[in-house]
Order: sequence, then structure tokens, then C-alpha cells
Amino acid sequence: MKMKLFFRRIHLYLSLSAGLVILIACATGALLVFEKDLQMSLNKSRYFVKPSSNKMTLEELGRKVQQQVPNSKISSIKVYDAADRSVEINITVPEKKVQKKGAGSVTNLTAFVNPYTGQLLEAYNYRKTFFYKVFALHRWLLGDSKSIGKYIVGIATFIFLFILITGIILWWPKTRNILVQRLKIKQDGGWKRLNHDLHIVLGFYSAIFLFVFAFTGLAWSFEWFNKGIYKVTSSPMAAPPIPKSIYNKTAKPVSTDHALAAAKTVYPEGNFYSITHPKDSIGAITVSVLSNDALHEGATDAVYIDQYAATVLERLPFSERSLGAKVRSTFKPIHTGSIGGTPSKIIAFVVCLLGVSFPITGTIMWWNRTRKKKRAGSLAANKKHQLSEL
Repeated sequence: MKMKLFFRRIHLYLSLSAGLVILIACATGALLVFEKDLQMSLNKSRYFVKPSSNKMTLEELGRKVQQQVPNSKISSIKVYDAADRSVEINITVPEKKVQKKGAGSVTNLTAFVNPYTGQLLEAYNYRKTFFYKVFALHRWLLGDSKSIGKYIVGIATFIFLFILITGIILWWPKTRNILVQRLKIKQDGGWKRLNHDLHIVLGFYSAIFLFVFAFTGLAWSFEWFNKGIYKVTSSPMAAPPIPKSIYNKTAKPVSTDHALAAAKTVYPEGNFYSITHPKDSIGAITVSVLSNDALHEGATDAVYIDQYAATVLERLPFSERSLGAKVRSTFKPIHTGSIGGTPSKIIAFVVCLLGVSFPITGTIMWWNRTRKKKRAGSLAANKKHQLSEL
């Protein structure tokens, strides 16, 4: 009994300290589960085009974008295998304002382009969208990656793990009859009993999912957690070195199309190909490929292409990555619920909504219990007063 009381107090105090942040994280998490699906459904003209006979070359598409967005610089190009998908060209555009240090800041945009006509469908700035504000609230409480909000969310997430553990301890029944009661909601009870069951019963069913979402979320708040992943798996944290191109003063860099063609000799088919050019004269062109049978969205293969000869320097299949890298790559699809497609997204959405409700139903339970104790104390005091008057 004393242990139960101890865990109840721990559960209560931790919940009161982190409940609001947990509520915000769960609410914003629910909104972000179907972000990609909603974006593609509500903005079809951005993502989809009418297929035609011939596609323009990637070099031509790049020039079209730079003509329509002056002073833009291409950083990477993403090409989808589907004939009706637009090409995504990531560009940087200098801002008019100059930072105090003297270096000009840039804006990152994604240019969605019709691969058949070269038409710029949209110059998309994710930071200006509603979903980015939700994302910033979810990760940093509307701050940024270096703000105190990042650590507040991280600490609250860490506390949430202990709240879930103590919640299961408190839920654990002593008898079979109590077990049956705690596995279903009593619908014919009063509102207090209904609130109690919504917290206890639904809390049990969603606890394991909430624990997994919270646990994986720590990877974006604490560097020590990321290092721990590689430490536990006995894997090097640093990625394998990227091979170098054979530098030739007289040679010119190959086109993006030649680099893509070279990558397709290794991976002829893929959901998409993302081509990133090197930042210096000896780097290699990196082509990331998501195969059609990939385990998840982070399970990409990589091909490194000589930027002058368009020859394959090296390949790094996902299957040959270190165990630590494989484990870390699963964190995002697990955290967002996309690991199992639409069914797992639905589970993640429902569980996040339940996560919003638990701080509310828990607070109501605490408030009712507090009022009951005050009422009992008041009655005892009145009774004592009456006895003293006799």
C-alpha cells in the first residue's frame, strides 16, 4: 500500500510538472501524422502533372528554374519514377537583408517543376506554412533548434516515460475481477467513473505506443541519446567517408542527367532519386535512391559518382550500413507513425489524441480526489466541533 501511494505521488507530481508540454506535443503530433498526405491531397497541382511524351533534361529544368527565380543556386534535385510526379529542385536564394557579421543569409526553397514543360509550378517555402508552425511548436515550443524550448520539450518527453511507467504500475490489478474492470469502460456509471475509466483503461491500451513515440522523440532533443544508440549497437557514429572525384583542371563537371544515368546502372528502378552535387572540386556527386521495396522511407541506398567522369566510385546499400545507422534511421518513421503505412498512421493519430486527453482526465481525477479529501476533512472538523460543544 505504501509503495502504491509512493508511485501515485510520483505519477501525480511528474504529470503536474510536464502535463501541459505533453498535451501540446501530443496535439501537434496528431496534426503532423498526416501532414504529407494532406499536403499532397490539398495541393495536387504542386505534386502532380499530366504525363506527356518526352521529359526535359534535368539541366534544362534547372536553367528554367534559375531563369524564373533570379540569383537562385541549385543544391539538389529529386526525381520520382512515377510519370505524373513533378520534379523537386531545392534552391537557395540570397535574402536582401545582410547579417551583422557581413555574410548574406539565404532562403531555402523547393521549386516544383513540370518535367515535360519546364513550368515552375510553385516556389515552396516550408518555413512559411501552417505545418511548419505546428512542427516548430511540437519540437521547440515555437523556438528553433538552438532555443530553450528544445530542451523543455526534451525534458518533458523524458518525464513522460516515467509517467507512463508509473501509470502501468498503478494500473496493475491484484485480482482477476479488478483486471476485467480495468480493461473496459463502464458506460452506465456517473461522469466521475467515466472520466476515471477514460484515463485508466485507455491509458493502458495506449501506453506502449506513447512510450515508443516518446522514446524515439528523445533523439531530436539530446545528443547524448543519439550517441547512446551507436554506443549500445557498438557502431561508429561517423558515416563512412565519401569517395573523392579524380580532379582534372581541364575537365568540366558532368551534367546532372549523366550522374543520374550512372546511378541507374546500379539501381535501375526506385521510388525516387535525389541528386546532390558536391560543394568542392574533389567531392563526389551523391545520389540517394529509395527502392520500391524499401523497409521504410529512411532506408535509402547511396551511389557516389565522379563529378568529372560520371563513373560510379562507390555504392553504399542500406543493407550494408552499420547497425547503429540502421536503428537510427527507423526513429523518424516510427515516431511519425509512417513505418507501417496508413494503418500505423491511424494508430499514431488516435494514440496522440488520447495523449491529449490524459493530462485533462488526470487533472480532473486529482481535482475530484482533492475536493473529496477537503470535504471529508471539513466534515470531520464539524463533527469534532459539535462533540466539543456537548
